[in-house]
Amino acid sequence: MEAFFISTGIVALAEMGDKTQLLSLLLAAKFRRPLPIILGILVATLLNHAFAGAIGSWLTAFIGPDVLRWVLGLSFLAMAAWTLVPDKIDDVDARPARLGVFATTAFAFFLAEMGDKTQVATIALAAKYADFYPVVAGTTLGMMIANVPAVFLGNRIIQMVSLKLVHGIAAAIFAVLGVLTLFNVGNLL
Repeated sequence: MEAFFISTGIVALAEMGDKTQLLSLLLAAKFRRPLPIILGILVATLLNHAFAGAIGSWLTAFIGPDVLRWVLGLSFLAMAAWTLVPDKIDDVDARPARLGVFATTAFAFFLAEMGDKTQVATIALAAKYADFYPVVAGTTLGMMIANVPAVFLGNRIIQMVSLKLVHGIAAAIFAVLGVLTLFNVGNLL
């Protein structure tokens, strides 16, 4: 359960102000059809995070435990720094395709998540916990926690929540995970 809860919390926090959250705002404003947008986000996230989780799980079999500990520890510290750099709406390409609301959302979200911090976090969390399903379920739930309200409430969320504070909390969690992993505290691996 730890893998699920950590994965959910860290991705929900890291996603605040992320380019995919901004993409959900743009899609909601353009299409004004929340259900197909939310379903598109869910499908894209499940596919993307399952792929990332598979890579993370594969890493645990491929890399020895000592090397993996250092790679993961440094990755979590890098994620902490990356989380402090918020995405801008200019980074998002939200041109709608002729695919309909669901397919446009799923396609745009899948592409926007490629190489994104939440995908990298999913890889690292799956490698750290070696527990594929709870990590993928948790990171997917974290994405939905951050993006579903954005679809319904739009820019009001961004105005109500201090993104700097949220990013700081997420960065601190990543940093703590990195330090604990590097020092192998509590035999975390």
